[in-house]
Amino acid sequence: MSENRGTPSYAAAELRAREYRAGHEFAKAADSARNAAETARQEGDASGWWNMAFFQAENLLDAGNVGEAADLARTLAETPLGDASSRDRARALILLAKSVQGSGLLDDAAEAARSAVGLLGDDADAEFEVHARQALIAALAESGKLEEAWEESLALSARISDDMDDQLAGKAYWVIGNVAFLCNKVEEGLEHHELAADTFSPSSNLDVWAKFNKASAAMRLAAGVADTGTLRCIERAELATDIVGGSEEDILLLRYVRAHWTFLAGDVPAAIVLLNEVTGSADKLPPQTAGEAYLLLARAEASDGRRKAAELSVRRSMEYFETAGAHQRAAQAGALLSSDADAPTA
Repeated sequence: MSENRGTPSYAAAELRAREYRAGHEFAKAADSARNAAETARQEGDASGWWNMAFFQAENLLDAGNVGEAADLARTLAETPLGDASSRDRARALILLAKSVQGSGLLDDAAEAARSAVGLLGDDADAEFEVHARQALIAALAESGKLEEAWEESLALSARISDDMDDQLAGKAYWVIGNVAFLCNKVEEGLEHHELAADTFSPSSNLDVWAKFNKASAAMRLAAGVADTGTLRCIERAELATDIVGGSEEDILLLRYVRAHWTFLAGDVPAAIVLLNEVTGSADKLPPQTAGEAYLLLARAEASDGRRKAAELSVRRSMEYFETAGAHQRAAQAGALLSSDADAPTA
């Protein structure tokens, strides 16, 4: 195949795509990447097509178009090995896992990520193995398969080394900490998130810094850790998001985290107001996250004496958990309906 990536039309489209991405205009970046990929295809440049199609899928995912991202990632993963290396197929499978997870297809996400891990082999590049295991761990953990997720976390931990890039190590510590929290290993969760915070830098990547602090606050709150460290995470995430901007999903997730903090701080009516805003846009969230938002709303409503409203919210949470394939979490939510406790707990 000829290499035509230096042609003016291809180069211009690729440059526009990367400029749009740098400005967080992901939909425009995806469109320009599509133009570059089409140019490469017409000129017989298979490698150029693959790379720009992959870049298009990445931007579709970041723009919230998870269905289109998944379709394109699946196409790339199914490209014959003559046109794409095992490493490239693994990249596509990792992206596919992230995309279908965003659609709530947790079993499919785990399968894609597991296939990516299998493709990398024993001598795999550390960066790709970390990304593949991260995707697998996230899908397993979100679907409630915590023992498997923890086993994969230990395998990921063994790959972290002193010479690993700080951002990559930080992401590994981050996901291991998440699973530790979910497994009720709170001290290990705090330890790994502190390690992640020490490796991430807001000056290096403010967007990652915002996402990490938001996610860390969410995990701390879910574990009942509502200390000043958690509040600092929320405030850092809010400030960073104000600076770099964020998708509608990002804003809703941050509002959910703030609502959780507000609830644990004892301001139940204010928490209910925030949670009603979040659940009012539940279709903009992954099903698993929407389920968690409704479940927290149920807790707040029950705490405020609104038993009927709480029951409805629990039922909605169960529907979203089932849609996500998080059957264990759905069962946990359902158990609250028959509980004699004064307020549901998660």
